[in-house]
Amino acid sequence: QVQLVESGGGLVQPGGSLRLSCAASGIIFSINDMRWYRQAPGKERDLVARITYGGSTNYADSVKGRFTISRDNAKNMVYLQMDSLKPEDTAVYSCNADAKSGSGLGWRSYWGQGTQVTVSS
Repeated sequence: QVQLVESGGGLVQPGGSLRLSCAASGIIFSINDMRWYRQAPGKERDLVARITYGGSTNYADSVKGRFTISRDNAKNMVYLQMDSLKPEDTAVYSCNADAKSGSGLGWRSYWGQGTQVTVSS
């Protein structure tokens, strides 16, 4: 009942910046935590950043001070501003959200399809 669509990925040189966006749509009653994950080739999917409905944030140590997660609750959007990008940030970045489609329904975890970020000169 909830769809997540990411955008904003691409090719960037080391030291550059990208801003990822994730739009939630469908039958949405409420969205709780929203997260960005990434998966590099041959590696497991890792949590990059998390933001609560109230705006509290957590980051993986590898991105602290370089990445910033934010959200717009009115628009059901979450963003990931990525600065000072490094080649090791290359991965498919996916959006994840805990959402419910009705007041009487339980929370479910939804995923986007992912967007490729490549950091290379």
